[in-house]
Amino acid sequence: MADYDSLKLDNQLCFPLYACAKEIVRQYKPYLDEIDLTYTQYVTMMVLWEEDNLSVKALGKRLYLDSGTLTPLLKKLEAKGYLTRTRSADDERSVIISLTDDGLALRDRALAVPEHMKSCVRLSPEDAKTLYRILYQLLGDMTE
Repeated sequence: MADYDSLKLDNQLCFPLYACAKEIVRQYKPYLDEIDLTYTQYVTMMVLWEEDNLSVKALGKRLYLDSGTLTPLLKKLEAKGYLTRTRSADDERSVIISLTDDGLALRDRALAVPEHMKSCVRLSPEDAKTLYRILYQLLGDMTE
């Protein structure tokens, strides 16, 4: 007789990760609506606020997104006036993403988002650090 325990939802590590990620993004939505960004647009802007003038390739690597997903997202952010996309002078195949003044100014409006989210994710600082470390360990293992 076959053992179907491995097919039980309660035995799947992927399901609580998926459900938690989906719920966290849902919790972000009202705060991101206030600054007119989707979650993916928000994390994209966060990377650019840390390091401006990135190539699409470098941005995609940082966000674990391929160019097929990133290109339409960047076009929408460009249409909102938050960034520009220009071909690299050194390598025409490379597109460089740069913040505009409006994109940089949006950072001040986004400051409230992490504060709001602290009340949604109730982990001790130690548990948060442990979870962060484990999740990035998993990401590293899967993307090597």
